[in-house]
Amino acid sequence: MDTSADGYAHRASAASPIGSCRFCATPLRHLMVDLGMSPLCESYLTAEQLDQMEPFYPLRAYVCQECFLVQVKEYVSPAAIFDEYAYFSSYSESWLAHARAYTDTIVERLGLGAESLVLELGSNDGYLLRHFRRLGISVLGVEPAANVAAVAETNGVPTEVAYFGTATARRLAAGGRRADLIVANNVLAHVPDLNDFVAGLPILLKPSGTVTVEFPHLLRLIAGRQFDTIYHEHFSYFSLLVADRVFRRHGLHVFDVDRLPTHGGSLRIHACHAGAGRPRSERIAAVLAEETRAGLTEPAGYTSFAADVIDVKCQVLEFLIGARRAGRSVAGYGAPAKATTTMETRRVRSVR
Repeated sequence: MDTSADGYAHRASAASPIGSCRFCATPLRHLMVDLGMSPLCESYLTAEQLDQMEPFYPLRAYVCQECFLVQVKEYVSPAAIFDEYAYFSSYSESWLAHARAYTDTIVERLGLGAESLVLELGSNDGYLLRHFRRLGISVLGVEPAANVAAVAETNGVPTEVAYFGTATARRLAAGGRRADLIVANNVLAHVPDLNDFVAGLPILLKPSGTVTVEFPHLLRLIAGRQFDTIYHEHFSYFSLLVADRVFRRHGLHVFDVDRLPTHGGSLRIHACHAGAGRPRSERIAAVLAEETRAGLTEPAGYTSFAADVIDVKCQVLEFLIGARRAGRSVAGYGAPAKATTTMETRRVRSVR
């Protein structure tokens, strides 16, 4: 069993050779797409490693037939991926602009001020929290990658080097660090122990506090054939339907949702303690209705995705072969995590 800080663990099910759902523990039987074998997306090789064997792992996304969480199996512990991380959020100007816009909007909406505490989970290099500090608001980051957290500290953003879950939440709450706002941007997908992570949120949230969580929208992934967002670092893929169920199970009430253009189409959900009395926005019903029409409440709604990926694979290969035969050159620039899955498209298999 792989374990890491705060009790993150993969709990394999004896009832299923491929494991059980990380939310509801139902044995996983429905394969959504098999992308073949792939290396870890953040494993950059040195020149000395180019002639050595590189580990490859199966990249298969399953959909739970009970709760409809789409997920990949955990082959390596979070520590192997996140203890020293290669991605720094501040490298992206568009993401920094997104963070500034969010800060200004949420501060006004919640009436945050000098007496407030904003806490971000997966705070990276302080790209977001520095904007709250600019407004005189106290902040705290929780970031498992020590190398990235050190940069945040240098930039004046206090940061706890830890994996978030119930243990970290209790420790911070016992130290008087309960938050008015907890932010988790594009971190929920990176958590193998989903229940432990979400269960930690109400522990750390003040009675009148708010949680906002951003994640790529599964509906957009399927509709846009965005298979490149599937890689081992992303353990889970969320619809609003599933996110709402997960939060409700752990005593949180999702009361609003924003549609975002980031990462091919994302959602930002707003949640509070259950019983806090906040009415649900009509936007939630609209997104849930769209997901239902798209078939995300039935296993059959996920079965066509593999064929769509194979279609993309064929188009890419036809282009590359045609370009080669025409004497043209094809160049690639950049090394995002998505590139690993994209370059391994030739390995995608049919789902039977």
